[in-house]
Amino acid sequence: MLLQTLSGPWQFRQTQTEAWLAAQVPGGVHTDLLALERIPDPFVGDNEKKVMWVAEQDWEYHKTFIVDAGLLAEEKVFLVCDGLDTLAEVRLNGQLLGQAENLFRRYEWEIKAQLQPGENELHLVFPSTVRYCAQRQAERPLMSVDQALTGGPYARKAPCQFGWDWGPMLPPVGIWRDIRLEGRSAARLDDVHLRQFHTGGKVTVTAAVTTEVWNAASLTAELRLTAPDGATFTASAALVAPPGAATLQVEIASPQLWWPNGYGEQPLYAVEVSLAAGGQPCDSRAYKLGLRTIKLVQQDDQWGKSFTFFVNGKPIFAKGANWIPADSFLTRFPDESLEKLIADAAAAHQNMLRVWGGGLYEEERFYDLCDRYGLLIWQDFIFACAIYPLDEADFIENLRQEVIENVRRLRHRASLALWCGNNEMEQGWEGWGWSRPDYEDDLKALVKKAPFLKDMLWAMNRTPLADWRELRDAYDKFFHATLPEWVAQLDPDTDYWPSSPSSNTPFTNVNGQEMGDAHYWDVWHGRKPFTAYRGVYPRFMSEFGFQALPTLDTVKFYAEEADRNMTSYIMEHHQRGNHGNGLIVAQMTETFRMPKDFAALVYLSLVLQAEGIRYGVEHWRRHIERVSGILYWQLNDCWPVASWASIDYFGRWKALHYAARRFFAPIMLSILDEPPQMGLYVTNDTHTDWQGTLRWSLETLSGEVLASGEEAAAAGAYSVAAIHNLDFADRISDSNKREVVLVAELWQGETRLGLSVAGFIPPKHLSLVDPALSAEVQLDGDQLVFDVTAQSLAHFVELKLAGIDGVFSDNYFSLPAGRTIRITCPLPVGWSLAQARDALQLYSLYNSFA
Repeated sequence: MLLQTLSGPWQFRQTQTEAWLAAQVPGGVHTDLLALERIPDPFVGDNEKKVMWVAEQDWEYHKTFIVDAGLLAEEKVFLVCDGLDTLAEVRLNGQLLGQAENLFRRYEWEIKAQLQPGENELHLVFPSTVRYCAQRQAERPLMSVDQALTGGPYARKAPCQFGWDWGPMLPPVGIWRDIRLEGRSAARLDDVHLRQFHTGGKVTVTAAVTTEVWNAASLTAELRLTAPDGATFTASAALVAPPGAATLQVEIASPQLWWPNGYGEQPLYAVEVSLAAGGQPCDSRAYKLGLRTIKLVQQDDQWGKSFTFFVNGKPIFAKGANWIPADSFLTRFPDESLEKLIADAAAAHQNMLRVWGGGLYEEERFYDLCDRYGLLIWQDFIFACAIYPLDEADFIENLRQEVIENVRRLRHRASLALWCGNNEMEQGWEGWGWSRPDYEDDLKALVKKAPFLKDMLWAMNRTPLADWRELRDAYDKFFHATLPEWVAQLDPDTDYWPSSPSSNTPFTNVNGQEMGDAHYWDVWHGRKPFTAYRGVYPRFMSEFGFQALPTLDTVKFYAEEADRNMTSYIMEHHQRGNHGNGLIVAQMTETFRMPKDFAALVYLSLVLQAEGIRYGVEHWRRHIERVSGILYWQLNDCWPVASWASIDYFGRWKALHYAARRFFAPIMLSILDEPPQMGLYVTNDTHTDWQGTLRWSLETLSGEVLASGEEAAAAGAYSVAAIHNLDFADRISDSNKREVVLVAELWQGETRLGLSVAGFIPPKHLSLVDPALSAEVQLDGDQLVFDVTAQSLAHFVELKLAGIDGVFSDNYFSLPAGRTIRITCPLPVGWSLAQARDALQLYSLYNSFA
């Protein structure tokens, strides 16, 4: 087998224009135009609107090449396109090879007969997917989100690229993955299905191999598995053609098991499957394999039915977030930035990411990182918040090929925990009015409850009732019969779930609390207080969230100083949720005093988001026997925007991500604050018992202790312990509640595992004074060490190094009077200790209003 890359420099142009322009493949029209300075940065100001014309036009790409002589000597030569975005016509030397219609598929054509001596010309035309979708939508309106370009469900393309309530309307166009020539002779591997069977402490790894054979040469397949310690295991077999298939297996007597982050190590075995014809190598594939079992266990219990992932036979409390595409233009997102995002998730004790159905099946580099860092993957198929034409035969066949390719590509992954049919579509049919309410009043009531449904319902009313019934039946057939059958055939070892949320009973109690997974948006969309989370007991919370602005430096990237006002045109342009900025401010006034300036508003929005999500997570983790997982919305952003993300577009940690590091800690201290009662809890989601010490004190803001206690604390493996229920009814009154807080600390030996502060009134009513924050700064190797102290309670202390995007060991924490908290961060490259001391900035809640 020989390969010749066609990636690298190309030429492109808008169709029906003369001049060819320089392009880079993999890439896209937007990124090429940006590189040529033909369009402004669409992420700045409202430039998005100024470049929307790009996706409305047709584009063409062109390359000439000379075929390597060795390649031409092979029996067959293929043109392989790993990713074309999205509609495309492919021609070689003027001859039409075929058409593409799916971002998520790999296309290839046998081309040896079309190749010629000397120069060859490859020409790709990309008709506008936006125009195609608009035309199909005009012919047959289908519902989708109202913050998007119209007709997205008709294209097999990342739905969010048409726009979402956190993303821009910038559908990319172009050759977005590798393109190459492959020369092959005799035979090639068609499919390799790796499986593992765990019995009696041993693991048997099998490789079911099928081939495509072009001549009758004797074929041999070999499986070689190399352990992390270098030990090798091999098996080989002769393949009789046809059919040219065999199953190889090796046994590992002492396997090193793969575990999710926080539960153990992530050893990966190197696997190579090779094919030889007549003793000559002709094909091979390489994989990384983690040895583990993963099972979604659902058992009847007193609340309904559990929803718990078991890895290697042990329950795993899933902690993590929802993942969206990391950039609106994915081809420019560098490997090191992607690894930082995954590493940052792991650093916050996360062990699961949900690859959300409005994005895409991610590239291999993403799953490589998740395997390495121990992040389980809940993998949605790519359908979200819309009705798709699932009654069209051509559409279904396109989906069938998409599913085959992507399930085959990902099923061996150590991190893969679940296949899920779609995002929120069953909920749409059951609860969003997709089944067409009979009366106008019902429609008005739905819109009043959820304004974002307005455009969906408008589209629904343009379509005959019979068509909606057909579409609902088509949905039912596809997600409850066809798709699970395909998955069971392709990947019998990974569980399938029909939708998120779902009860696994079609169109019944879709978003309930008795069984299945749940999405809870009543705090954000419904404007309920954060305490409302405590009235919800999902079996698995797979979506909930609250927005914040991005960090101030990120806001400065897209908004000029004159625009830095919460209701300015630019600030609202970078807010895609309906009334989002207003919702942030409204909730802010329930918790904090009004900010003194824009920088304080940004800070308060960050702290508010962290506090809101903390309320929910701590509550659900206090009910580990009932709730088995928490995935907040969302981990990351695809452009600079106000959103639910805990890490903004530039990789800057928001307050929420620091809070996640605390509230996702394996041993978590939490306070159930129901003034004047305060409950002290320790949650242990590890597989070993835990013992330590709990200290608490009722104290004034200035540190005077009014009451205190210390006692042994213990929490069994995978359990919660209610350590103490304190009643301060006789100590808290209207005259002192603004001056007093409860401080709780959890210790293991000389190590403090947690520190929590709870007040008896909202923080906005505390009589905060200048805490006189100070920090002693030292250097320990390549780490800066900050010993931070305060003379009075400093709520939500923020550390910054001016001019540097540093990640601290903790941030946005509360510091009671008289205590010291040690914080570390890497010394910036090229900096001295003196520079770090000069650059350090300390800020707290007091500074936001005083």
